[in-house]
Order: sequence, then C-alpha cells, then structure tokens
Amino acid sequence: MSSSPSSVLSERRGPLLLLRLNRPEARNALNAEMVAALHAEVAAAQTDQGVRCVVLCGAGRVFSAGADLRALRDMGASSSEANRADSQRLADLLYLIYTGPKPVVVAVEGAAVAGGAGLASACDLVVAGEGARFGYTEVRLGFVAAIVMVFLLRCVGEKHARELLLTGRLVSAQEAYRMGLINEVVPGGQAEARALELAAEIAGASSTALASTREMLSLIPGMGLAEGLRYAVGVNAWTRTTADLKEGVAAFLEKREPEWRKPVWRGPAQGNPE
Repeated sequence: MSSSPSSVLSERRGPLLLLRLNRPEARNALNAEMVAALHAEVAAAQTDQGVRCVVLCGAGRVFSAGADLRALRDMGASSSEANRADSQRLADLLYLIYTGPKPVVVAVEGAAVAGGAGLASACDLVVAGEGARFGYTEVRLGFVAAIVMVFLLRCVGEKHARELLLTGRLVSAQEAYRMGLINEVVPGGQAEARALELAAEIAGASSTALASTREMLSLIPGMGLAEGLRYAVGVNAWTRTTADLKEGVAAFLEKREPEWRKPVWRGPAQGNPE
C-alpha cells in the first residue's frame, strides 16, 4: 500500500529551503496535517545552520484557498477545547514564521485567500504573479479572521485592514501592492523564480544580523518610543561586538566578499547583555 504524498514538499537549494504547499487538488487548503507539516519544516529550518532563508510557494495554480472548509465544518461539532487547540496550532505556525531567526519569502500565484492570505502576511516578503488575488473572506462565511488579523494589521495599517476584513472582497495583486500587503508584482508564472532571487540576495547577508533584525521588527511595534530606543541602543551596542560585524567591516575595506561564521545569536531579548 503506497503512502499518501506529503502535504508540504521541501527542497534544499544551497542556503535556501523551498517549501511547497502540496494539496493542489484542494487548492492547497490548510488542514491540520498541512499546518503541522509546515510548522515542523519551518522549525527545523530555523535551527539548521545551513539554511539562511526559506521560500514558501504552492503547488498547482493556487497558493492557498485558506482553511479546509470540510475540516472547519467538522470542527464545529468538536469541544471548545479541541477548537482552541486547533486554532492555537495555526497561531503557533504564524508566530514561528514571523518571529524566527530565518527570513521567509513567499511566492503567490493564483489566489491567496483567508488563512492563505494570512500565511503570506506573516512572511517577510511577498512576491505575487500579476494574476494573483488576495482576500480575507472570512466574514462572508460567518467566520472571523481573528488570528490572521494580528499580522494583517502590521502589514497594511488599520484603514486598509478594516476594508479587507469587513468587506471580505478579493483584491488584485496590483491593489495589494498599493495597500502594502505585498512587496512586488511580477508576470504570471514568475513569482517563484523571483522569490528565489530575493531569498538568495538575503542569504548573502550575515545570519546573526538577519536574526537580530527580525527580532527587532517583531518587537518594536509593541513598544513605546522610549522603550524602543532603549532596546535599539542595546542591540546596536551588542552587534558591535560580534564576529560578523568585524568580518563585514574588514571585507568591505579589503574589497572582498565576507566569510560569515556560523550564527551564535541569541538576541538581547534572550539574554545577551545590552
């Protein structure tokens, strides 16, 4: 008896890890298996010193149609504890993508809807084919985009978030770019190739600096001005003592490519002295 194919396919390309949502027959709808598989892959990448950047894409013609509606219907008959646990797994995945030390670039072709759009919102950079469409359509199903809303608000601000969440309408890649929801629009079919290009560019930087930058990006929006500056001073001072900073400056002055060391970063929030 043959085993069913994995709901997430992984492929190493040098310092890049390509993760592909692999339920094309279901428009890459997010079910418990896919969320668990994606969490496992991203968690492994975050601790793999050979991986410098992750690229996320979808198999078939659609990035992701959001939550698997049949599974969502069945969960309605489950206990509140079971529903909370299922919701927590999605929240944990998006939190890991958003806060982990490794950058994540996502390539979107076709539709990125509801949880699929939320998944893209949690990533660092979003590249979309010109025919892509984005939508937070939960209200049209009597649902609330509760978890993904946390990340959407950080992407586009309150006014655009209200428009997307309250109308539930789909927007084109061009409109999503105007709103600040995505970073780049490319000809259809080229999103994955462009995402890999951007990921390779990111991978050329210091892993220590990338990880510290990502931590700051996740924490500063929740801080006041004075608190944010105190935190920034600590990070600035700590970074000056790292081997990567010394190597980066030396390489620049010597007009050569830097030879980055394996990352030993924990970050000021995890206990490095300020």
